[in-house]
Amino acid sequence: MKAFRVTGSFEDPRQRQKFSIEMSGKDEASVRERALSTLGSRHKLKRPQITITEISEVPADQVVCPVVRYEIGE
Repeated sequence: MKAFRVTGSFEDPRQRQKFSIEMSGKDEASVRERALSTLGSRHKLKRPQITITEISEVPADQVVCPVVRYEIGE
């Protein structure tokens, strides 16, 4: 498992809301799918309302989220 940081924005009823979340996965495609699924369920959004601008791999020593640290074995 690798750690990734997903950044982008989504359409809030009043404005465009920026986000940055850390997730674990085996590749960028699986992390993109999981990010769309998670944001959609948390904020009641459809996939076209979510814009992902960047997915970057994060070194294990720079991971902030404790859940992701556990999942990657740190």
